[in-house]
Parts: sequence; structure tokens; C-alpha cells
Amino acid sequence: MEKVKIFDTTLRDGEQTPRVNLNKEDKIMIAKQLEKLGVDIIEAGFPASSVGDFEGVRAVAQVVEKPIVCALSRLVKEDIQRAAEALKYAKHPRIHVFLATSDIHLKHKLKMTRQQVIDRTRELVSYAKTFVDDIQFSAEDATRTDKDYLCQVYKVAISSGATTINVPDTVGFIQPMEYYEFISYIKKNTKGVENVTISAHCHDDLGLATANALSGVMAGVRQIECTINGLGERAGNTALEEAVMAIDTRSDMYGISTNINTRQIYKTSKLVTSLTGVEIAPTKSVIGENCFLHESGIHQDGIIKNRSTYEIMDSSKIGIPKNDGLVLGKHSGRHAFKVFLEHNGFHFEDEKINEAFAEFKKLTDTKKYVTVEDITSLLTNGEVEKENYSFVSYHSATLEDKVTQVSVLLQKDGQIIQQTAVGNGQVDASYKAINKIVNQPIEIINYEINAVSSQSDALGEARVRLKLGNREINTSGLDVDIIKASILAYIQGINKLGLEF
Repeated sequence: MEKVKIFDTTLRDGEQTPRVNLNKEDKIMIAKQLEKLGVDIIEAGFPASSVGDFEGVRAVAQVVEKPIVCALSRLVKEDIQRAAEALKYAKHPRIHVFLATSDIHLKHKLKMTRQQVIDRTRELVSYAKTFVDDIQFSAEDATRTDKDYLCQVYKVAISSGATTINVPDTVGFIQPMEYYEFISYIKKNTKGVENVTISAHCHDDLGLATANALSGVMAGVRQIECTINGLGERAGNTALEEAVMAIDTRSDMYGISTNINTRQIYKTSKLVTSLTGVEIAPTKSVIGENCFLHESGIHQDGIIKNRSTYEIMDSSKIGIPKNDGLVLGKHSGRHAFKVFLEHNGFHFEDEKINEAFAEFKKLTDTKKYVTVEDITSLLTNGEVEKENYSFVSYHSATLEDKVTQVSVLLQKDGQIIQQTAVGNGQVDASYKAINKIVNQPIEIINYEINAVSSQSDALGEARVRLKLGNREINTSGLDVDIIKASILAYIQGINKLGLEF
């Protein structure tokens, strides 16, 4: 069966989601998981945009083995040089150059003529080709560009060395049938197009990103650009999980397949949620928590008799864990824990299993039974490369006038450090105490608590967005004690920030 490539841009376009800021360690974690997921291309960032993005792309290029690692670049010499430098150690590098082609962009943004765009495309696609063989060319705002002119631009890009031509619906304007016809026109009227891959990059401003991408596939698109959880600029991009599962579930219609290991979808989604702090709506298709829940009596009756009456997908197909009679608790051993991990799609080296098992045993000291949601959250909770500070304990007391006082004990370089502060509640007081320890003007941009499962002794997940200077990071902590979870999230945050102190 013919394949369609999955081009994941979570680390580039996904990071452009408002209030999302991934550091180098976050990008490495996500990239490694994307490789397990089976994506064909990982767009790791825009190296010329910042030092952080350059370092992120370079780090991903060094750790990824199988997927193509792609760096975005404007059609500008300096940008192309920067992208090539960031990709120096990639086993399979790709430079992705872009230039707007619509008249509205040419007139108001670029101040260029149509001929100038064609000339620059010819010159600089050829220049990019001197660094790597794999070149992707994107015509920004393609779907609002005159079609005949667009075909001319693509023809020049192809003759200059582009191996993939991307057709972005940059502002989410086009409709599915229009996009089908648009791709069909390009395929029919662009010289050399039969020798390259046609790619779709769709935005969700009108809620049609996935539908448009799939319409493109029907017309001949063989690369879908997408993000985990549909993250991205404004309303987001084509959601990887939606496009992949549509192709998988309706293979009778599309007649193609992907290289995605669908059982890694849920795990990947959870990891990205944890590191970005962007929650998934319960009604989100494929991965929302309501997708496999049924409240209607008629629906419940049908599901009891046969799940296919109201479900078109098996939740295990995307890796949603199931207990299947295996109950984990205080007396569960390492072997049972390992079996659980393997059953639910987690395959680790012994060292990682030992670390996870140690965290699991700590959890069983506070919970009689540990749910699959608890363990999945433990395994996908963000990590940091170096822990400058580690949690020891905290103690709280209520003073006169209901003022809360909290003492926090942290360990740094083998020494115990303690500070005490008062505040408006235990979390506020705890964070003030920690700020005294680290002596940094850290701001809290956002704070929220979520229950991982529905039990009364459920793990609490604290998600915090912190700011230090011009850097913002998302961080999280897990514990049955929500105050401790909040402290753990804050400590994880100062360790992430501390990597650059």
C-alpha cells in the first residue's frame, strides 16, 4: 500500500501556540517520543529566529536516528546558513525554505513583485541545495495565490532543486473541496511535479485543517504537516492523531497508510500536554477523555452488547491503557510492573524501569491502589537534565488571623536548605519560601490543579507556567498531596530555569 509521510511540526509551528515555550530538554524529550511514534520528518525549529531555537534544532539533530530532521528558514542566505549549521550533525537533514506568493503578502509585507519572487526562489533554493540534498519549498499563503502564478513558482523551485513542494493554507481560509481542486490543479499544471512530494500544511481557523489535509491526500498529497494535539499558531494545525486515525480507520477510502505506530499516540499526546501546559478538550476527537465514554442509556446498552455499535475505534489502538484485571498496589513487584508497562506500550531499558518502579513504590505509600492513569502520568511527566534542587519536605501551620506559614526544605549539592514564608494559602507561602532559597525573581504566569483519575485518592497534577526575565516555561508535578505536587512542579521549574543560571 502506498504511504503518506507524516511531517510533525510540533516543535516549530506547535511551539508558536500562544504561551507555549519549549526549552532544549523539552524538545529532546518530544523528539525522542516522536521517533517512537514513527513520524517521517521532525521539524525541530527555526534556527535563525533565536539562539534557543538554534540550540534546540542542533540538539534534536544529534539525538534522532531514523526520522528526517528539518529546520525552517526564510528564503534568505543568512537564514539558510544558520539552518544548515544547526543541522550539521543530523543523519537525515532537510532545509525547509519559505517565501510568500500571494499578492496581498507581496504588496503589504514583502514589497516585492511577482518576478522578484521567482528570481529569489531560483537563486536561493539552488543555494540551499549546496548544503543538503533534501530541500522543501513552501509558498506561504499559497491558497490565496493566483494558481497559474503559483505553478510557475513551484516549477522554478523544483528545477532549482526542491524535493518537496508544500501548499500551505496559511490562514485556514480554504474549504475541503476547494483544496482538493487546488492540489489537483497544481499537480496537473506544474512542470516536474511528478518528481517531487506534494505536501499539505493546513490551519484550523475554520475548523477544517484535518478535513483539508485529507482532501489534499485524495488529490495526490503525499506528505501531511501536522502537530500533536493540533497545536499551532492561532487556532492550530492539522492534528496528527486525527489525520493518522482517519487514514487508518478509513483505509477503504484513502487506500494509503502511514508509518505511525498508533499505540504511541496517547502517550505522545500526554507528554506534549505535560510539557506545553495546553490542556486537551474532553470532546477533542481521538484523544479527548470523552471519546470512549457513553452516557446515553441506548448507547450504553449497545456498547455492552457490542462495542462496535457506537465506537469506530478501539481505544487500545491509540494506546489508551487498560487494566485488564491487573491491579497494581503496595505489594506489586517489579515483574508485574514491567508487564503492565509493556502491555500498555511502554518499552524502557532496565535503568529507566528501575527509576519508574521506584516512583511507583513511593506512590503506593500514599495510595492503596494505583490506576493506569496514575502510572501513565508518572511516566510522561516532564524531566530535567540536571536537578540543582530536590524536594525534602514541607511543613505548614495556620497562624493568627488565618495567615498560612510554610517551611520548605530543599537539597542542593548534598546540603539541606530551609526557608519559611507566609502567604495567602499553602501554595502561595510555599512558592515564596522557595523564592527565598533560589533568590531569583520568578513570576507565576499560570497555575492549575487537575485530578489524574476519578478516585478520591487520585493523584493531583499541578501545572505551573513560570517566567524569569524573558523566558517562560511550563512545568508540572504529581502527588496525592496537591501542595506537594505544587511544590514539585515549582522545583522542576527552577531546575529547568537553573540550567542557564
